[in-house]
Amino acid sequence: MHHRTAVRAACLTLAAVSLAACTSRPSEPAKPPEPTPPAEAEPGADGVGDPYYPEDGNGGYDVSGYHVSISYEPKSRKLTGDTQITAKATGDLDRFNLDLNGLKVSAVDVGGKAAKFSRTGEHELVITPASPIAEGTEFTTRVRYGGVPKAAEEGTLGVNGWQIATSGGAFAAGEPHSATSWYPANDTPRDKATFALDARVPDGWSVISNGREKPPTRGSDGWTTYHWAEPNRITTYLTTVGIDKWTFDRSKLSDGTPLVSAYAPGAADKRDVESRLPEILEFLASKFGPYPQSAAGGIYINEDIGFSLETQGRPIYASWADLPVVVHENAHQWYGDSVSVQSWADICLNECFASYAQWLWDEAKEGVILDDQYRRTAEGAPDKLWHGKLFDMGAGNEFTRVYDKGPMALHALRREIGDKAFNRVLKEWPAKHRDGNASWPEFEKFVQGTAGKDLSAFFVAWFHSDTKPDDRFLYPGSLAR
Repeated sequence: MHHRTAVRAACLTLAAVSLAACTSRPSEPAKPPEPTPPAEAEPGADGVGDPYYPEDGNGGYDVSGYHVSISYEPKSRKLTGDTQITAKATGDLDRFNLDLNGLKVSAVDVGGKAAKFSRTGEHELVITPASPIAEGTEFTTRVRYGGVPKAAEEGTLGVNGWQIATSGGAFAAGEPHSATSWYPANDTPRDKATFALDARVPDGWSVISNGREKPPTRGSDGWTTYHWAEPNRITTYLTTVGIDKWTFDRSKLSDGTPLVSAYAPGAADKRDVESRLPEILEFLASKFGPYPQSAAGGIYINEDIGFSLETQGRPIYASWADLPVVVHENAHQWYGDSVSVQSWADICLNECFASYAQWLWDEAKEGVILDDQYRRTAEGAPDKLWHGKLFDMGAGNEFTRVYDKGPMALHALRREIGDKAFNRVLKEWPAKHRDGNASWPEFEKFVQGTAGKDLSAFFVAWFHSDTKPDDRFLYPGSLAR
């Protein structure tokens, strides 16, 4: 995700601050605190135990695939949905939950048999199957529902979930919540699954989503169904649907990966920026390894929302998005999408790296001397830049310092361990955890193993603390003054 007010580090102009404000604080203890491992959710629990969003997700099953079918009438804004979820029980289930915001459920089947259901809280759909499900059993759940979708909430960076476009169309976007505003899901990054969408809209409208496009089915009733399928596992907030009068550009990357980009009415001027996507992905692949997604492209909405988002394989861009934002969101295809967070405390694994990708682009394409840029930023930084942790920053603070302090921390790490080890980390980490989840503490261990040195004090200074690092960590290697 790229926040509208996240200042691009390459063009930071920071007010000068007094030397006293920049004075290094006493060093922190050398060893980072041991993280508390997340509790395993009990079968049937209404959350997976992430301390930031304890009611997100559900216990007792692991989803392998979503097949979402919707019909949407832009004039009335009414959605009718029929979603089938394939999952495996991780415990004995006499009941289980799905997450769904609003929308009226009309019927639920489990294993082809009618199941009882009820609603509790803001988003819990409690399902009681006709017969208990034994641990290890694969089962399907079908939910039929409808209504006028609503945004899930006002998040740190703006509205999460279903949003109405100025054209009269609609789109779904938000982090950490968006999927459950239009289909039932196990809404946690820990439960990645394949995703297929059949979306039926009146003729004249069209649909963009994740993954690979299949030919639309044109009915004789004035409606057309569009088909999209993402064969790679995907976390729920990275799924999307866009309903509008899109203009499509279709091509392929050099390796044959399909590239589909869509432009809402009024957004066609973004074609020049998007035309550089093959170049951007080739550059990012040179840093991070082969492109890990099944498809590529972009969704350009003509909306002044507060963020652009790395929806898998096909990011959503606000009307203000520019080339650095396209670099940022596509870096997420490795860091954040292919390798997803284990918990929201780990968000630096997404945003710090996507932000540093912008630095790497400027270094390679614009000739920026990153050490000089780093020193200017460090020497002119206001106190608030240092007053925020990059790991386990606390609920509500996920999308703050990761955009400015985050890339600085990674550049300092690069100078601490040297380019050879750092370049290995950039490629080997996403390869090791491809299509999975990982945590920040795991990353620290990985880096120390790759570099062959104890970096505990460095990680404490930069990632576990909310004070300015001592000079020995602030100016390592070639950064030394």
